Amino acid sequence: MSSTTTAPVSPFRVIGILSVAAFVVILNETIMSVALPRLMDEFSITEATVQWVTTAFMLTMAVVIPTTGWILTRFHLRNVYVVAMLIFTAGTLVAALAPTFLVLVMGRVVQAIGTAIMMPLLMTTVMNMVPFEKRGRTMGIVGMVISAAPALGPTTGGIILEHLDWRWMFWAVLPIAVLVLIVGRLMLSNVTETRYMKLDVVSVILSALGFSGLIYGLSSLGETARGVAQVPFWIPLIIGAVSLIIFVLRQLSLRENAFLNIRVFAVPTYTFGMVLMITSNMAMFGTFIVLPIYIQQVLGFDAQVAGLVMLPSGVLMGVLGIFVGRIFDAIGARPLLIPGSIIGACGLWGMTTLDVDSALWSVVLWNILMAVGIGMLMGPIMTSALSSLPGSLYQHGSAIFSTLQQVAAAGGTALYITVMSVAAVLGAGRGEEPLTAQMTGMHNALVWGALLMLIPVIGSWFFRPKRQVEQAA
Repeated sequence: MSSTTTAPVSPFRVIGILSVAAFVVILNETIMSVALPRLMDEFSITEATVQWVTTAFMLTMAVVIPTTGWILTRFHLRNVYVVAMLIFTAGTLVAALAPTFLVLVMGRVVQAIGTAIMMPLLMTTVMNMVPFEKRGRTMGIVGMVISAAPALGPTTGGIILEHLDWRWMFWAVLPIAVLVLIVGRLMLSNVTETRYMKLDVVSVILSALGFSGLIYGLSSLGETARGVAQVPFWIPLIIGAVSLIIFVLRQLSLRENAFLNIRVFAVPTYTFGMVLMITSNMAMFGTFIVLPIYIQQVLGFDAQVAGLVMLPSGVLMGVLGIFVGRIFDAIGARPLLIPGSIIGACGLWGMTTLDVDSALWSVVLWNILMAVGIGMLMGPIMTSALSSLPGSLYQHGSAIFSTLQQVAAAGGTALYITVMSVAAVLGAGRGEEPLTAQMTGMHNALVWGALLMLIPVIGSWFFRPKRQVEQAA
C-alpha cells in the first residue's frame, strides 16, 4: 500500500533544500585531502594509512548507498532527510573531538552514512518531480553539487587549515549542518510515494561484503606496495568479488522484490553511462588526492595555497552545471560529452608535464581544464542514464549510480596512491632522493589518470541516449 502527500508543493523548494544539504555533506568527502600531510605528522602515520580518512568515507558510502533503494521505497522523504542529517551531524561532532586517528576515522564513517543517504535522495526526488523536458537544467544543479562540492573541499580545508587547527574543518561545518537540518525539517514535505517492502537481510550482508571488500582491497594496494599491509590486498578483493556475484544472482531471483534491482543494466543507455561516469570519476578523484600533496610536498607551498589552487576548478564546475543543464535540454547529451571529454583529457595530459620546477599557474591551468571537461560530462551522463529507466526503477538506478561513483572514487584514489607508493619503494631501492622518487610516482599516477580519461573520449562518440518512452517502445 502506498501513501503520498496531499498538499501541493513546489518541486524547486524541495530540490533547493535537498541540494544545499547535499552540498554540505558531499563537501566533506574531500575536505580532508589538504590535511593529509598535517595528519601524517600529528599521528605519526604513513601516506598509505592516512588515505583512510578519505577512503573510509567512500567505503562507507559504497556500503550504505545500496540500501537507499529500499529506504526510499519504504519511508517518506522528510523522515529520511531528518535521519540522514542527524547522523551526519553526529559524525561531524565525533570527528571534531577525535583524540586519536582511529576515532577520527570512526567520525568520518558516521558522517558518510548520512551522506550516503542524501545523494540518492536528491537524485530520486528530481526524477520523480521534474518532467523530462526540464530535467536537464535541474539535474545540472544536482551535477553541480556532486561535482563542485568535492572540488571545493580541498579549497575549504586549505583555508581553514592555514589559520586554524584541522579540527576546525568539522567545527565550521557543524553549525551549518544543524541549520540545514532545522530548515529541512520545517519546510520539506513528503512528496514521494511509499510502499511496504520487506528488507532482504541476506542481500544487505552480501552487498556490504561485496562493496566493502572491493574498496578495501583497492585501498590496500598502497600499503601492500610499501610492505605494511595487515592483509594481502587480494584477499578482500576475492571476498568482495565472490560476494558481489552471489549478490547479483540473488537480486535476479528476487525479481520485483529485489533489494537492489540490477535489471537497470538491461538498459544500454544506463550501462554505457555508468562506464563513462566510472572512468572519469576515477581520474578526477585520484587527482584531487595527488595535487594537494604535490603542491605542498614537492613545490613547497602551504595548505592554504594548495586549497586556493583547487578553488577555480571547483567554482567553474559549479557554474557550468547550470549552463550545461540548459544546453542539454536544448541539444541533448552528445554535443556536450564529446568536447567535454576532450577538454578533460587535455587537462589530465597536461598534468603529466608537471615536475619539481613547474610554475603554480600551470597547476591551476591544467586543473581548470580537467574540471571544465568533467563538469560538461557529469550532468548529461547522469540525466541521460536515469531518464532512460522506467519510473519504478528510479530509486534503484540512483542508488546504483551513487554506489558506483563511490567505488570509482575509491578505485581512483587507490590507483594513484598505489602508483606513488610503488615509485617510492623502487626509488629507495635504487638510492634515489625521496623527493625524486615521490615526483616519479606522482607523474606515473597522473599518466594513469590521463589514460583512463581516454575511455570517455572514445566512448562519447558512441553514446546515443534515448528517452524513457523510446526505450520502452
